[in-house]
Amino acid sequence: MPRAKRGFKARRRRNRILKAARGFYGARSRIFGDAVEQVRRAWREAYIGRRRKKRDFRRLWIVRINAAAREHGLSYSKLMHGLKRAEVALDRKILADLALRDPGGFKAVVDAAK
Repeated sequence: MPRAKRGFKARRRRNRILKAARGFYGARSRIFGDAVEQVRRAWREAYIGRRRKKRDFRRLWIVRINAAAREHGLSYSKLMHGLKRAEVALDRKILADLALRDPGGFKAVVDAAK
């Protein structure tokens, strides 16, 4: 009786991993066991990176808003408190974009917060 060679399902699984490992250094792109290890690590890092990206952008926006607010004599925290009290519903992404691209518009927002 011939031996069972696991068929195309196993090959398809291996090929999917090896395709994901394309471009990796050395054996990590060619040897299935090494590729599995590296691909799983890459997926984990990608997952972490998607969350880190959100934190990093928020920090960048806050830095930009703070720098622009200080040009108008306000700190970041005082500006955000003033906006909350004035019921101005602009998020940090929009505020940072305003500060960068439209200083006049940002000044109007700052005046509303004062």
